[in-house]
Amino acid sequence: MNAFLHASIISLNLLAFALYGIDKGKAKRHAWRIPERTLLLFALLAPVGAGLGMICFHHKVRKARFHLAVAAGLCLWAALVHLFI
Repeated sequence: MNAFLHASIISLNLLAFALYGIDKGKAKRHAWRIPERTLLLFALLAPVGAGLGMICFHHKVRKARFHLAVAAGLCLWAALVHLFI
C-alpha cells in the first residue's frame, strides 16, 4: 500500500476514536450528541479506532449493535486485505 492510503486509514481510525471520546464527553454534559448512525458507520469503516474508543472511554459498551458493527468492520477489513494483498 502506498503512503497516502496508510495515512488515510490511520486518520480515519483516529477520527473514529475521537468521535467516541467527544460523544462520551457530550453525554456526561447532557449536550447535543453525535448521532448513533454516525458512530455505527465509523465502527464499520474504522473498527480499530472505534473499538479502542469504546474501550478507552467506556462508551457504548453495553450496546450489542456497536459490538456487532466493530466485528463486522474487522471482518470487512480482513476481507479487503485478503483480496488485495
